[in-house]
Amino acid sequence: MDEYLERTKHITVVKPLVMGWLQESLSEESMNHLWKCIENQQNECNEVLAGNITESKNLIDIDDWFGQNILAELFDKYSHSFNFYPRGTPILSSFWVNYQKENEFNPQHQHSGVYSFVVWMKIPTKWVDQNFSKGAKSSTKPVKSSFTFTYTNILGEIVTYEYRLNPEDEGTILFFPGKLNHQVYPFYNSDEVRISISGNIDMI
Repeated sequence: MDEYLERTKHITVVKPLVMGWLQESLSEESMNHLWKCIENQQNECNEVLAGNITESKNLIDIDDWFGQNILAELFDKYSHSFNFYPRGTPILSSFWVNYQKENEFNPQHQHSGVYSFVVWMKIPTKWVDQNFSKGAKSSTKPVKSSFTFTYTNILGEIVTYEYRLNPEDEGTILFFPGKLNHQVYPFYNSDEVRISISGNIDMI
């Protein structure tokens, strides 16, 4: 408990443990590996996913390269950062690619893994254009084409953290607890496909 206390002369500040997520920009080598995994995609997996999207395909991590070089480091970093040490040995239990087209979306959901991750491989739209271009309907919550986490804070309030996605976000990976609610909003006025990779890490 002492690690959550910050003592001054007269006041003790108590900082309870609050879990979050990790964000990292992947190297060109990592992205090349993931594109190779996509080239070798397996069977469809839409029937076991929450996404209201046309196509999702299972992937295989070739030579376990991504697991050993990227996910293992993120696993260790998360454990040390948030003092969370699940028992067992981590394994990449599921790994898939999503092809999201115009008007398609992924509703708020959780994953089955102890940890999960998402990598944005291709983002064909700009958040500002989606939400504020000529003809875009105004809103107090402009979330078109966004990715959001939803959680409760220490006061029990429901809050969201929004990633306003742009092509510059390609190559970003988010690493988070599998039970953290998240969703993907639809994009519009584009014939291109948004491509993302997701996966779950379990303990054995």
